[in-house]
Amino acid sequence: MRYKLIVNPTSGRGTAEEAIPMLEQYFKDRDLSYDLVRTEAPDHAIELAKEAALQGYDVVIAAGGDGTANEVLNGLMKAKVEGNATPIMGLIAIGRGNDFAYGCGIDPGLEIGFETLDRGKRQVIDVGLVKGGFFPEGRYFGNGVGVGFDAMVGFEALKMKRLQGFLSYLVGALKTIFLYYKAPLVKLEYGDEVTELHALMVSVMNGRRMGGGFMMAPEAGIDDGLFDLCIAEQVSKLRVLALIPKFMAGTQAAEASIRTGRAAEIRVTALEGSLPAHADGETLCLEGDQLSIQILPAQIEIFTP
Repeated sequence: MRYKLIVNPTSGRGTAEEAIPMLEQYFKDRDLSYDLVRTEAPDHAIELAKEAALQGYDVVIAAGGDGTANEVLNGLMKAKVEGNATPIMGLIAIGRGNDFAYGCGIDPGLEIGFETLDRGKRQVIDVGLVKGGFFPEGRYFGNGVGVGFDAMVGFEALKMKRLQGFLSYLVGALKTIFLYYKAPLVKLEYGDEVTELHALMVSVMNGRRMGGGFMMAPEAGIDDGLFDLCIAEQVSKLRVLALIPKFMAGTQAAEASIRTGRAAEIRVTALEGSLPAHADGETLCLEGDQLSIQILPAQIEIFTP
């Protein structure tokens, strides 16, 4: 098998760059045919992954965090919709959040990543497609889309230079309580439901977790053909503070201000205010007005534990 290893050297505040000698040693020790390439700019991994598919690589591995995984996924999906053979996707989770990998059952770290490749077990997973904001033609995602409070937390976490991992998202959440607390009035359309509410947050999950530790959809399955939805109504700042531990434990569904559901498609429209949103941590829009999100069942084969 031919392996293409795509490394984001800035992932994990540079830990991915430090890991490159060990990554290369893994392939050399097993006498595997591989090429390693570093990403050089945003969206570079999309081009590299698509090119790898066109060149007939059997496996394309994303070594980094959620952003790297999302770009590789987009490159593979772009090649697929053009009718090309789709390589198996691998994940070595050495970034900050690693939520996509978590949804696939892959813990962070080089050793776990290597063990997953060694075992060679594969799973065919669903892929989400969101249209709107900066991506009217669509952006693919593996883990989830966050609208509102969730997105603002991610934007705040990205500004932090010293904090990493879940701690940066936790501090981002605390800051966001005071920066973004007036929820927009939105219309939600999914399944047989059409509802209007002031939604503090709308999370559309293929995976289970966001922000490195917030369990938005603890029962979600990445191969079940449906999104798990977590919708939070407008509440007071103090109530948001009280909800944070619930989201960390995945027990928020029991709260009166939380709605959950499952659907293959959902449309979110801002009737008043606007929609900040992200997909797998990648910015979709800062002040969007409408997002259409659908699940694409059984799209990508991925190495899993």
